[in-house]
Amino acid sequence: MSGILYVVGIGPGSMDGMTLKAREALEKSDVIVGYKTYNALVEPYFEGKRYIETPMTGEEERCRLALEEARGGGTVSLICSGDPGVYGMAGLVLETARSYPDVEVRVISGVSAAMSGAALLGAPLVHDFAVISLSDRLTPWDKIEKRLQLAAQADMVIVLYNPSSKGRKDHLRRAVKILGTVLPGDRICGIAGRIGREGESSSILTLDELAGAGTDMFCTVFVGNSETVEIGGKMVTPRGYRSER
Repeated sequence: MSGILYVVGIGPGSMDGMTLKAREALEKSDVIVGYKTYNALVEPYFEGKRYIETPMTGEEERCRLALEEARGGGTVSLICSGDPGVYGMAGLVLETARSYPDVEVRVISGVSAAMSGAALLGAPLVHDFAVISLSDRLTPWDKIEKRLQLAAQADMVIVLYNPSSKGRKDHLRRAVKILGTVLPGDRICGIAGRIGREGESSSILTLDELAGAGTDMFCTVFVGNSETVEIGGKMVTPRGYRSER
């Protein structure tokens, strides 16, 4: 092997929210490649590294740059927020790496926003749940709409990634309208914002209130199932254990 490429999930982005394996991979790396916002999160903790950054929409270029660096014989980390296998770069790296047979790719898991956001809100994911991204940059909206409808019909807790951005200001409102064809307006929901970063916030509200809530790309939204309740300001979905007979 000419080099190693770690595909690292940095979790929410703070040092204390990063797994030990992620930290070890970054410490071993000569070069760290990532979206500029993610690089800025880790750079204060990992000084003396060479940082390479690309725009948010430059995923393919980012993969190639990282693989080229590793091909040269170095140890490289390509970083993603959360977990690299959950709306992250792991799949694209492994696809692209077929053209770089001399590079060893190692995927290092991290804490996805569904997990860290759930902890911030309480315990909304103690039973079955579905994770759906509202970004239609890579997935057609009609497919997103179908997934929302089916998850709601299945009475699953639903976690919504990428609820809105500058270019998708109304996607959460549209999603709530779709969910509202199946779910009642008083369904318990939650929003976790800037998890593990400065300005961290959380709120619990109803589905009707969610339609007008202010969110951005740093927010993760949770829609409860029919058993989800608010307990002492926390969002809780009972596990529903039954005693054996």
